Amino acid sequence: MITSGEGKYKVFLEKHKLGDDLIYILGGGEKSHVGGSVICEPGKKPYILTYGNHHDHIVLAPLAVAACKKYNKIVVAVGGIHIDNAGKEEIELLVRNCKDLTRFV
Repeated sequence: MITSGEGKYKVFLEKHKLGDDLIYILGGGEKSHVGGSVICEPGKKPYILTYGNHHDHIVLAPLAVAACKKYNKIVVAVGGIHIDNAGKEEIELLVRNCKDLTRFV
């Protein structure tokens, strides 16, 4: 598991192999959850699933796409980050921390 950020802005990324494919789990903030998922297959556009009013696909998609390109494998990224009553700056900080994790896929 790798992490980025501190305190309630800390996010984590776990990588798991499933046969020849990869699964990434992203979480953090005050409460991790499943807010979205992205499936990426080499040479195809990512398939994005969102749940409710969650916008976690915004940070999941770049992770899935980067890993798919790097390893030329099917990649699933799933997860979500939550902070109660998060303001714009807090959301921007969480997004930056998630983007920082992309370099480790």
